[in-house]
Amino acid sequence: MKRMIAIAAVAAFGAGGAYLFMSQNSTVQTPGTVQAASIVEVAQSDIAEMVMGAEDAPVTIVEYASFTCPHCATFHNGTFEQIKKNYVDTGKVRFVYREVYFDRFGLWASMVARCGGETRFFGIADMLYDQQRDWLGTGDPVQIADALRTIGRTAGMTSVQVNECMEDTAKAEALFGWYEANAQRDNIRATPSFVINGENYSNMDYAQFARVLDEKLAN
Repeated sequence: MKRMIAIAAVAAFGAGGAYLFMSQNSTVQTPGTVQAASIVEVAQSDIAEMVMGAEDAPVTIVEYASFTCPHCATFHNGTFEQIKKNYVDTGKVRFVYREVYFDRFGLWASMVARCGGETRFFGIADMLYDQQRDWLGTGDPVQIADALRTIGRTAGMTSVQVNECMEDTAKAEALFGWYEANAQRDNIRATPSFVINGENYSNMDYAQFARVLDEKLAN
């Protein structure tokens, strides 16, 4: 399982490709060592929570995941489908997805997913996980930026819409600050990680998830 790092950087896309804003004195820190002054102060209401399921469901799962994390892709392409079918779609579980940014590519992918708004987010997230190896490719930033643009257009957005979202540096900074605040508050150090009715859990297979969810539902 990948260890999570808080990178002191904010990523955005320029018209000619991808670039990274970074302080010359920035350092790599774990969530436990990030100083309060380094966190961008972002009101929780400024960033939309991506949620599926009944608002009044008795159990809430908050998943912390990165679009560049292979374990997250495996979870979403397998275990999550069963959780959605048996718990979310039946009104038992409210599912909240919160992005984690290991790297600039994960932030870029998040910006593209959020570009489609709340109604398209999970559909684009599915595409990002299904095609993770393809759009990450060789790791070349320009190629990754182009691949993410293609995913955005495939999801029904115009090139202008996708580029406007990609070039929104203020949104990138806000998302990064929101991520850091979430990670510190919930003590998230790896992906995928889960907070189920306020309790932290590491990655599990479906059988383990079902046991935990059934216990929560019984209480």
